[in-house]
Amino acid sequence: MSEKSWNAALADAERLFALSGVPSPRVDAELLAAHVLSVPRSRVRTLTTVDPAALAEFRALVQRRATRLPLQYLLGTAPMGPIEVQVGPGVFVPRLETELLLEWGLTALTGIAAPVVVDLCTGSGALAAAVAMARPDAVVHAVELDPGALTWAKRNLPERVRLLQADVTDIELLPELRGTVDLLLANPPYVPEGTPVPPEVADHDPHRAVFSGTDGLDVIRPLTQLAIRLLRPGGSLAIEHDDTHGEAAPALLATHPELTNVRDHPDLSGRPRFVTATRAQ
Repeated sequence: MSEKSWNAALADAERLFALSGVPSPRVDAELLAAHVLSVPRSRVRTLTTVDPAALAEFRALVQRRATRLPLQYLLGTAPMGPIEVQVGPGVFVPRLETELLLEWGLTALTGIAAPVVVDLCTGSGALAAAVAMARPDAVVHAVELDPGALTWAKRNLPERVRLLQADVTDIELLPELRGTVDLLLANPPYVPEGTPVPPEVADHDPHRAVFSGTDGLDVIRPLTQLAIRLLRPGGSLAIEHDDTHGEAAPALLATHPELTNVRDHPDLSGRPRFVTATRAQ
């Protein structure tokens, strides 16, 4: 199989993806090819030969992606900072934007030995697993309510991460950790009900992991109260939110006198994406 014919298959995939509304046709085509061939994405257009069976597998995956099945389902994994986690039906697919929240949280732990970290709405376990990898000395707790997501979290989390099935809107949750947590991270459901979302989200991400009431803040409100109870004085908080919450999320946190240094942060596209704060001393 010649390089020309392989590149032709990539071009065919890009055209099909474009017609199907896939947001990043070239990237997705190259990632699928790299997955099939077990090579870095940068090499897929340089190969001079390819096995016909691999080309057939690639074309089959392209057809599935064109139906707007999430790319990560086809790859079987999604990245989060220094790691990759397994994902598939029944769990929210981690987004690259959340890596910025992870980076902020790890920076907040600088100079803290054996930190206590809590990841609320852990889903696939991506944030908790990434923190555990980056900080082997950390005591990490992960909380998730949905049984389907818990199945994936159990696959992704190392044994030393303490996984709990519980509702993060219960402000009395984790009473044994009250006033001891150095860092609390959360990527909760936050999209307002009725908001148009891509087919990958509407048809595949669990509804309860995406939407949260008419204004998108139904989970963030009680979660913030829980965070205040769990954080030690000087402890750090970071919550991901919808891009329409650039003013609402910081305003919500600012209503609590226990929180200081409230600040909002943009995502990779410059849109409001997560809010941070510090537990008052």
